[in-house]
Amino acid sequence: MLYGVLHRVVPPVLKAVWRPEVVGLDNVPATGPVILASNHLSFVDSVVIPTVVPRKVVFLAKSDYFTGTGVKGALSRAWFTGLGMLPVDRDDTKAAMASLDTALEVLGRGEAFGIYPEGTRSRDGRLYRGRTGVAHLALTAGCPVVPVGLRGTEQIQPVGASVPRLAKVRVEFGSPIEVGEEYAGMASGKARRLLTDRVMEAVAQLSGQETAGVYNERPTGT
Repeated sequence: MLYGVLHRVVPPVLKAVWRPEVVGLDNVPATGPVILASNHLSFVDSVVIPTVVPRKVVFLAKSDYFTGTGVKGALSRAWFTGLGMLPVDRDDTKAAMASLDTALEVLGRGEAFGIYPEGTRSRDGRLYRGRTGVAHLALTAGCPVVPVGLRGTEQIQPVGASVPRLAKVRVEFGSPIEVGEEYAGMASGKARRLLTDRVMEAVAQLSGQETAGVYNERPTGT
């Protein structure tokens, strides 16, 4: 119910303020399970994508956003819950692995799940190597992956900034990548790696980013 209320109010307001350029939205299936795999430039990426996609997109968010106390904590919890986000403890390895099961539950309900294969946001603007969780989800759920390229979101809320600002934003959705017979019979590790690399190649084309060729490690304490 809260999601429905916020989704009727927040997207029109944010689109009026940011006026994002949206390309390829028809590549996102209107129904059925689908993974939206995006580059990650800013905290607000998880707000921008659900804002421009007409159907619900579930993202995972730091559990800290759901555990605050007082009025501020309640507002934070309501905001992130209303946007369709689910809590995950990024510092707990077991919890992080369990988040894949949570994602599969979302996909099993026929919903859209948003993921950042890089694992954490880029702090230098480059696109980092994708981790294979995205392929694990796609191959297990048997659902397509729609690559997403974001541009300009790092200017809305740069690293270290506490207040969002106006910026030119572009969101481009690529053609769905289907999990076909080419991966059948292939060793699971190889299949996940090949599919993940294919997704990241598509994201790179959409985002126009230089590729780093290495994994992006999250700074300690962030």
